[in-house]
Amino acid sequence: MNTPEKDLKELIKEYLTTDYIHADDIPNIELYMDQVTTFMDQHLSNTKRYEEDKILTKTMINNYSKNDILPPSNKKKYSKNHLLLLIFIYYYKSFLSITDIKKLLTPLIETFFDKEVNGIDLEAIYRELVSFEKEHMKDHYDNIEETFQFSQTIFKDLPAEEQKLLNQFTFICLLSYDIYLKKQLVEKLIDDLFSPTKDEKKKEKDK
Repeated sequence: MNTPEKDLKELIKEYLTTDYIHADDIPNIELYMDQVTTFMDQHLSNTKRYEEDKILTKTMINNYSKNDILPPSNKKKYSKNHLLLLIFIYYYKSFLSITDIKKLLTPLIETFFDKEVNGIDLEAIYRELVSFEKEHMKDHYDNIEETFQFSQTIFKDLPAEEQKLLNQFTFICLLSYDIYLKKQLVEKLIDDLFSPTKDEKKKEKDK
């Protein structure tokens, strides 16, 4: 029988080996919508919670375009930059609203979509972020393991089954609170850094 520590290590190992889509995996040719959804499903299927979950659908892509968080296609074809943005959107939508995703991505699109600034384009930004996250995987593991170890030190006076239940509940609560705090911080940063200023809102209203 597996111990809780062994179960956790296996779970974290699976979580940490969930790979990103690498920039070199994305075709340099434009793709039709069906090809885009197929590509995303093939490369992100290991992030599904349930087999029937959809990674990306035509309706989703159309909604992203309607909400101006994805630039229009080129004669119904999508470029590598479109796919990079769709990857960002896929991860962000699990904890951010469409409104916040738009605030976050609009400056990036305006500055770097199909453009370079001092040799930096959208692909270069994506490559750097993936590289950075890879380097910090051990930090993620250590933080989660430390949280788990702490969660196992409480409720020692309870019978084994009740103690196991509350230890697992505590571990989930601590992870959830960490997510909650980071989500609050992300939303605050978006509001402070990416929301339109009063002057920008007035200009938009006067258009």
